[in-house]
Amino acid sequence: MAKKNFPLKNLKEFLARHNIKKYLAYFCLTGFLFFVLLFFYYTWDLPKPEKFTETPFIQSTKIYDRTGRVVLYDIFGEEKRQIVPFNKISDHLKQAVLTSEDARFYQHGGIDFEGILRAVWVDLLSQARSQGGSTITQQLIRTVYLTGQKSISRKIREIVLSIELEQKYSKDQIFEWYLNAIPFGENAYGAESASQTYFSKPASDLSLAQAATLTSLIPAPSHYSPYGPNKAELLQKKDSVLERMKKNGYITTEEMEEAKKEKIVFSETTNSIKAPDFVLYIKKYLDDKYGEDYLRERGLRIYSTLDWDLQQYMEKTIKESDKSLKSKNANNAAAAAINPKTGEILALVGSKDYFAKPYPEGCDEKGPNACLFAPKYDVATMGKRQPGSSFKPIVYATAFKKGFTPNTILWDVNTEFNPNCPPDGTGITDQYGLKCYSPQDYDGGNRGPVTMRQALDQSLNIPAVETLYLTGIYDSLQTARDLGITTLTDINNYGLSLVLGGGDVNLLEMTSAYGVFAAEGIYIPPISILKITDSDGNIIEENKKQPTKVLDTQIARTVNNVLSDNNARAPIFGFNSPLYFPNYQVAAKTGTTQNFVDGWTMGYAPSIAVGVWVGNNNNVPTRDEGIGLAAPIWHKIMEKVLLSQPAENFNPPEPITTGRNPALLGQLPTGDTNTILYYVDKNNPLGSSPQNPASDPQYFMWQAAINNWLSKNNTALNSIDTASNSTNKTVDVKLP
Repeated sequence: MAKKNFPLKNLKEFLARHNIKKYLAYFCLTGFLFFVLLFFYYTWDLPKPEKFTETPFIQSTKIYDRTGRVVLYDIFGEEKRQIVPFNKISDHLKQAVLTSEDARFYQHGGIDFEGILRAVWVDLLSQARSQGGSTITQQLIRTVYLTGQKSISRKIREIVLSIELEQKYSKDQIFEWYLNAIPFGENAYGAESASQTYFSKPASDLSLAQAATLTSLIPAPSHYSPYGPNKAELLQKKDSVLERMKKNGYITTEEMEEAKKEKIVFSETTNSIKAPDFVLYIKKYLDDKYGEDYLRERGLRIYSTLDWDLQQYMEKTIKESDKSLKSKNANNAAAAAINPKTGEILALVGSKDYFAKPYPEGCDEKGPNACLFAPKYDVATMGKRQPGSSFKPIVYATAFKKGFTPNTILWDVNTEFNPNCPPDGTGITDQYGLKCYSPQDYDGGNRGPVTMRQALDQSLNIPAVETLYLTGIYDSLQTARDLGITTLTDINNYGLSLVLGGGDVNLLEMTSAYGVFAAEGIYIPPISILKITDSDGNIIEENKKQPTKVLDTQIARTVNNVLSDNNARAPIFGFNSPLYFPNYQVAAKTGTTQNFVDGWTMGYAPSIAVGVWVGNNNNVPTRDEGIGLAAPIWHKIMEKVLLSQPAENFNPPEPITTGRNPALLGQLPTGDTNTILYYVDKNNPLGSSPQNPASDPQYFMWQAAINNWLSKNNTALNSIDTASNSTNKTVDVKLP
C-alpha cells in the first residue's frame, strides 16, 4: 500500500510552485511601509513636548445683544491661570485627581492599555459610554496641543506625543504640568486659579471635600458649574470621588464621612457678565450642542435676541421694587418679555439680583434650610411654580373652542363638585374617603349669574371650575401643550383645581403662551439666538424656527377682547388698576396661589408679552395678591415698551352669524334659574340641548347650589343685574 504524502510537504510544494512566499513577503513589506508612511504623515509636524507652562492661544466665544454692539459675555475671554510648583498643590487634590482621572498614572508609560480594556469592558456591560480611557498624560497633550475633535489622526498624534513626553520627563513633572494646565470652568485654568476662583484660597490649603469638588469639575466644567443649574450633580459627584479615594486607600472611612458632611461654600463669581440668567440660558444650549472645546477654540460670535435697553430697565425696575416687596414678605421676583410676532426673548430676569447674596445668611439654595432668596436660581427658565388664576385664560380659550362664548351664563354660587358629598358644601369627605370640593372666591361671597367674560375678567373661582368641567381636563391640558407649556405632564393626577393653578408651570413658557393669544393663534417657541458665526463671519447657525398655527384666529381674538376689557374687570380691580393703560389696548391676567405663596401678572399687547412672578424661593407665603405684588412691576415694564412704539390695537372677533344654541350666547328666558347643564351637553355643546340633563352627575349639584343661593338671598332672578358685581377683590385658592 502506497504511503500518503504528508500535508505539510504538499503545502510547501504548493507555495514553491506558485511563488506564494514571495508575494506574501511583498504584501507584508508594502503594508509595513504603508503604516510607516501613514504614521509619519500624521506625526511629521508634531511639536516637541516642551514648555507646557505657556498659556495656549484661545479665540474666545462672545455673546452679543441683538444689535451686535453690546458684549453680554466673553465665554473664554478672561482666561485666569497662575502657575505654582508641585509642592504648592494640596495632596488631597493630587490624590483626588489620580483617583478620578488616572488611577494607574504612576504605573503606565503614557498609554494605559489595561485601563482602556477595563473601560471598554465596563461600557459594554453597562451599554453606555461611562468610562474614559485617556491618561493624565494624554489629557495634558490634548489640552495644550490638540483639540477635542474625535478623529484617527488626532488620536495617533496624542499617543505619539504622550509616549514621547513620558520618555523625556518624570511623572511628577508631567503631573505638575497637568495640574497647572487643565480647565476647571469659570475661565480658570490650573489648580491655583481654580482654588482662588471657587474658594478664594490657594491650592495648597484645599480641604479634602474642596479638593474632591474641584476634581469633579474636570470632566465637564460648564455642566457641573456651581453657579449653574447642576450644582446638586456636582456635589453628588464630589461624594463619589471621596468614595473612590477611600477605596483606593488615600483616606479612611472616617475622613470620607467627615468630608461628605462638610458644607461647600463657593465664592461669588467675579466674571463680567451682563443679563446673566439670559446668558446662562444661551450658554447651556451652546454647551449641549457644540461642546466646551468647540466654544473655546473656534471664536464663535453669538448674536442673541436680547434688547439690552429693555433688559437694563427690567433689572432696574425689579431692584427698585425690592423694598416694597420685602414689606409684604416677598423676597424675590422674575420677569420675561417676548415679541409674540417672532418668539424672540427681548429681556429675561431670573432673580431680583444675580450678584446679590442668598437670604437669609447661611441658607441652602435647596434643602431643609432653603432660601427665601436664591440669586443664582433662574426662576424664569428653571422654576416650576403654580400659576394661580393666570392659568384660567387657557381653560376659557378651550371653552371658546368648544362653542361657549363670553356671554355664556354661569353661576357664581357656593357649589359642591363632588357628587357624593352634600350639595350645600358642608361636607369634608364622601363615603369613599375622597375630599369634598367646594371652592370659594376670595371674599367668600357669591354673585349669582355671571357671564364668562365677567367670570374671567374678575377672576371668579367657582365659574372657572365650572368652565373646566365643561371643557374637560384633558382638552384643557391639550390647549396648554399647544401653546407651548411642557411642564403639565402628570395628566392623571390633575383635578378641577387645575384651572385655579393646581399644576406647576414655567414663567418663560407662560409668557410665550400668552404671546400666542397676542399673535392670534400663532406659536413660535421662545427664541434666544438670532445667528451664530465663526471668527470669519461665516454663518454656522441661524434662527429659522417656523411659526405654527395652534389656535383658531377667532378664538385668540375672543380671548384678547375679554382680557383687555377694563370695564368688565373694574368691579374687582377698579378702573385705574395697574392692569390699565390709557390709550392702549392691553390684555392682562393676575394670579395668586394659596396663602399668597406666588403672585403673578401676565399680559400682552399685539407687539409684546410680559410675565412677572413674585414670591419666595422656598414657598414661604407673602402678604399680598398678584395685583399688589407683581402687577406694579409688570405695569412699568409694559409701559416702557408701549411708549416706545405706536399704539396698536387688537383685531376684534367677528360676530357669531351661524346658528348656535341660544344658551351659549347667554340668551336665556327671563327669570331663568337653570344651570347651563340644563341647556347644553358638555360633550357636544354645539349640538341640541340634552334630552335628560339629570344624567350628567354634576347637574343635580349645580342646580341645588343655585336653588340654595336663591333661597338664602330670597332673590327673584329678574332683579339680578349680571353687568355688575361686588367690588371685593378675588384671589385664587389652591384646591385639594
